[in-house]
Amino acid sequence: ICHPLQYTTKMTHQLCALLVVGSWVVANLNCLLHILLMAPLSFCADNIIPHFFCDATPLLKLSCSDTHLNELMILTEGAVIIVTPFVCILISYIHVTCAVLRVSSPRGGWKAFSTRGSHPAVVCLFYGTIIAEYFSSSSPHSAGRDMAGAMMYTVVT
Repeated sequence: ICHPLQYTTKMTHQLCALLVVGSWVVANLNCLLHILLMAPLSFCADNIIPHFFCDATPLLKLSCSDTHLNELMILTEGAVIIVTPFVCILISYIHVTCAVLRVSSPRGGWKAFSTRGSHPAVVCLFYGTIIAEYFSSSSPHSAGRDMAGAMMYTVVT
């Protein structure tokens, strides 16, 4: 966006492939980590997950084993996997905003802000609800609140 004429030279097929493969590898390693950490847990409580999909935190609430390691890993890797992309997106928005503010015509700047305005709102809604859900996993709150938050970041966005 800041350098539109250089897009084709910067965004090569190799970089696109690297971004896709990197995303898949990180996502699958994240899932594998949670699967391996949940494998030794015992579940002696109700076997109905009060959620609309099988997520790690509602599943941990059903365990009668010690889940402190699992919760610590959710917080630790969540800080890396969730917060890092969010910060990178915010930094890119700062660069885009600076580039738009350098546009000489006010009409062109307004058009750029109006066409790009919905994306930051969706990004903040998505990451805001995910951060609220996963970083408040140790505090007691209702299953309805968990489901509402999960609906926000999976369906609404």
